[in-house]
Amino acid sequence: MSVVTVAALFVLLWVQFTGKPWREIGYVRPRSWIGGLALGLVFGAAFKLLMKAVVMPLFGAGPINQTYHYLAGNTAMLPGAILMMLVAGFSEETVFRGYLFERLGKLLGPGAAAKAAIVVITSAAFAAAHYADQGVPGVEQASITGLVFGRVYALTGRLYTLMIAHAAFDLTALAIIYLGLEPAVAHLIFK
Repeated sequence: MSVVTVAALFVLLWVQFTGKPWREIGYVRPRSWIGGLALGLVFGAAFKLLMKAVVMPLFGAGPINQTYHYLAGNTAMLPGAILMMLVAGFSEETVFRGYLFERLGKLLGPGAAAKAAIVVITSAAFAAAHYADQGVPGVEQASITGLVFGRVYALTGRLYTLMIAHAAFDLTALAIIYLGLEPAVAHLIFK
């Protein structure tokens, strides 16, 4: 179990025991469960493809994610990797968007400048959390992902679709790696 997953469990316990409304950390019933699921799946997968084919090559990232390359064609590791991606979507959104937005919002206030600062601060924390296992390319990707997901959360205050989008982003990355498509996707736009 990752540190962030344990942190997410502590966040849930904190909300439960303090009596804080779940809404304050983004746990809000979606307007449509199916609509949120569909939007999250499409957005997350498309966002990952955009990052792999356009954004990361512009940053000079190599076409192969060396940290997770061991998953290429590795059927034995696939179930655990899928579970890890699903848990990451829930855990990371709970901690980096739900909890940190709530805590920083109490500290910085509700204004537009405060929300912008919160998006930047949480994105930096999210990026830093990816350095140990993914290095500089992981930080670059997580910075942009954090800014995009943070902006969406700042506008909506809802985590459900972001959790789905995050899991879809990670599962799309896993599919690209597992199927050996990383170089093809990375060179789709820029040869």
